[in-house]
Amino acid sequence: MPSFKVYKGSASDGIQESNTTKPELSGDQVLVKVAASGLCGTDLHYKGADMVLGHEGAGVIQQIGPDVKNLKLGDRVGWGYQADACGLCEQCLSGNDEYCPDRQIYGMANLDQGSFAEAAVWREAFLFKIPDNISNTDAAPLMCGGATVWNALHKYGLSSTSNVGIIGIGGLGHLAIQFASKMGMNVVVLSTNESKKDEALSLGASHFTVTRGKEKIDIGATKLDALLVTASVDIEWDAYIPLLKPQAMIIPLTVHFGNFSIPQYPLIGFGFRVQGTVISSRSELKKMLEFAARNDVRPVTMMFPLNKIGIEDSMRTLSEGKMRYRGVLVAK
Repeated sequence: MPSFKVYKGSASDGIQESNTTKPELSGDQVLVKVAASGLCGTDLHYKGADMVLGHEGAGVIQQIGPDVKNLKLGDRVGWGYQADACGLCEQCLSGNDEYCPDRQIYGMANLDQGSFAEAAVWREAFLFKIPDNISNTDAAPLMCGGATVWNALHKYGLSSTSNVGIIGIGGLGHLAIQFASKMGMNVVVLSTNESKKDEALSLGASHFTVTRGKEKIDIGATKLDALLVTASVDIEWDAYIPLLKPQAMIIPLTVHFGNFSIPQYPLIGFGFRVQGTVISSRSELKKMLEFAARNDVRPVTMMFPLNKIGIEDSMRTLSEGKMRYRGVLVAK
């Protein structure tokens, strides 16, 4: 039986080290030895829950179940937010399995498995081969952070002629800049922090504007086809709405548990669309990895050891806003 160390959240005692023992592999289950795990803002939401943490995994296949068809021992694979889907509903059959009514996602199912661990047991159907030219430490943050911004940019009608605004340069924003620019889009970065200008431009931004303290934001004559909100801040919509073309999309990507509020008249009067989006389907995640491999899209990372001290240190760095830009836990 596979047995391995895992790291769980707790309501009062911080990160807990534990052991998980799984029955012999069945069906298309695969045992993956974890090489690296990304740290996502969602992990902070669950650090007080009695569950194994982490959902941006990358590692090497150690064992395979009897029904595994395409993967083999030694393959490097990654996995993200979703662990399963029914495969039969309208959403699954149309390539939108991330919206399957029976989906199994991080924090809701598979609570004894995660990427903050020595290993994990995962279905082959929800594992993705990592391209040869992407390292494990680069691949891990792409499995959720990369997939999330790719989905927003690729699935809702944007193209190489689109003008895209990105609010925030963090774990999601710095990847959104790269994907959008490599897709040929004109990228306008809107940030409260002047010190990030050079880095934003080097990542592919066409224009950088500081928004802090400004009632009116100036981005020149450019109007935006879409505005991606990747920062966990309250948006002063009166300042941002003049930047949008009629029928522009507003795409919120950060997770809040409150309401998303926007003035009603501009929404109706200019035909704006607020586009919800969550993680990505398996099809889109595979395309994202292929695109990142061909176009040299890589996360900017800070490394921490994959152990109790490293996990707590990385979570503290992220919660204090000091992460540049994606934390990666590395197995020793």
